[in-house]
Formats: sequence, structure tokens, C-alpha cells
Amino acid sequence: MDAVRASSAWVASRSSHVTLVDSGIEKVVESIQNSIPKVEWDFEGIHYFDEGPLTVQYLFVLDALNFCFWPDKDLSYDHLASGLKEALQNDKSVFDADRLQKYTGPELRKLLKWPRPLPLEDERVRLLHEVGLELERNFDGKASNLVDSCGKSAVELVTLVTRHFPGFRDHSVYKGHQVFLYKRAQIFAADLWGAFKGKAYGEFNDIGEITIFADYIVPAVLRQLGVLKYSSSLAGTIETNGEISSGSEEEVELRACTICAVEKMREQILKKFGKQVCIVHPLYSILIP
Repeated sequence: MDAVRASSAWVASRSSHVTLVDSGIEKVVESIQNSIPKVEWDFEGIHYFDEGPLTVQYLFVLDALNFCFWPDKDLSYDHLASGLKEALQNDKSVFDADRLQKYTGPELRKLLKWPRPLPLEDERVRLLHEVGLELERNFDGKASNLVDSCGKSAVELVTLVTRHFPGFRDHSVYKGHQVFLYKRAQIFAADLWGAFKGKAYGEFNDIGEITIFADYIVPAVLRQLGVLKYSSSLAGTIETNGEISSGSEEEVELRACTICAVEKMREQILKKFGKQVCIVHPLYSILIP
């Protein structure tokens, strides 16, 4: 994850639209003190879990599709997670690699019991096909074999996922410099760790290397907490529900500065309180109650 941290810091040091506010970071850190909670991974009860390889297959499919809900105001991550869970409970072969390669948009909607086209539906279907094809080609069709190949290293798992599955390569180019974010690949490692409680398929000796998942929710919370400050033009776009294009300077700055801000929070928590904070659940639960 060194490339994620380094490239995010590079963006933050040159950002035009998003600024890190040191006093805001200090205030949040002071408010946390000894109140870092422990949160169960599936406290909402929306995920599939059977203690075995089928859970790994489910999580990989889930995380491949875990993006872009906002265009449909009624759609959320919960719908995706619970819909895939129910589909798997009804048919244990629904995420077999050969079947993943054949799904169509209407069939995906049927799995999720969603009444209309999904946001970026064609891309979601393409990613299902990619996951099925690459699992079949390199891992005997099983995401559990992918996890077994990482040697209990979350960093190596992220590397393997981004190497074999182009749809997980969360890269951008910012002012001529390549920026690495790897949101969904890191979420996969985090989901495994959380679901299996750090054991079996979720046992990683370096889970602390995972960074915050740079989505479109966390920056909004950090802004509300006074950790991030937006330029007037960016603030105006957001407040009028304008679209921020994927790969634009504004989007890259929002995501990279989010990572950089949370890393600074972790550093200060260690310095002030002597505590190493694992980003996977405790700190994320503070930012997103």
C-alpha cells in the first residue's frame, strides 16, 4: 500500500480544490481519545456467511459490483449485499465462474430483484464476466484459491487482485502523475478479515497496511468534521448536485486527500495515545456511524 499512500500524499501536496485542515484533524483525534469502538463486520445482517469458500466467492462478486449507487436514489450497498446473499441462499451455484461469464443486465437485475436498469449496468455485467473468466483461467474458478495464493498477506492479495482483474485497478492520472487508490481491492481484503474475524480466509499478518476506502461518502464526512476544505467551485458543484467526472482533478483530489487525511489521523493517534489503529473497521466506524 506504499504506492497508495505516497501517490495520495503527492496529490494532497498539489491539490487545487481540496485542502487538508490540520486543526480539524487534531480536533477529531482529540475527540476520539479512548473511544475507538469495536464493530462487528455484519452487524446489519445483510451479508452471506457460511464459514467457507462460498463466502469468499460471494464477497469477491459483491466487491466487484460495489460502486456507483447514487444515480438511483433508491439503490444502496445494502440492496446489493442482501440481494446477492438471497440469490446465493436460493442457488449455491449462482456465482460459479462459468455462470458469472454469461450473465446479462436483465439477469443481474433479476438476481437483485431490482425493477429497473442498474447504474452503469453494462459495466457491472462486464465485471461479472471478467471475474468469472479470470477465476476460471487462473484459480480453478474459485476466489478462495485466489486468497490462498496470497500467503496471509493483505498487501499481496490486493496485488494479486489488481494484477489479474483489470476492473479492480483503481488508477488515475493527476497532473501527469499516476495515482493508486485500489478501493475495491482493499475492501475485499477488509471484508475477508471482518467476515472471518481474522482467521481462516481472513487471516492476514499485515491487515494494518490497508488504507481508508476512498469513496464518495468519507470525504463528505471529513468535510463536515472540518478535516477537509473544498474550493468554492467544488463546493458549488456538490451543493447543486452537479456531477464530478471520474478521473477529473476534483475527483482524484477528493479521494487522495481523504486517504492522506485519515493517514494523518492514524499517525496522530499513535503519537498522542500510543495506539495503532487498524483502518479496516474501528476508525471507519467512527467516520461513518
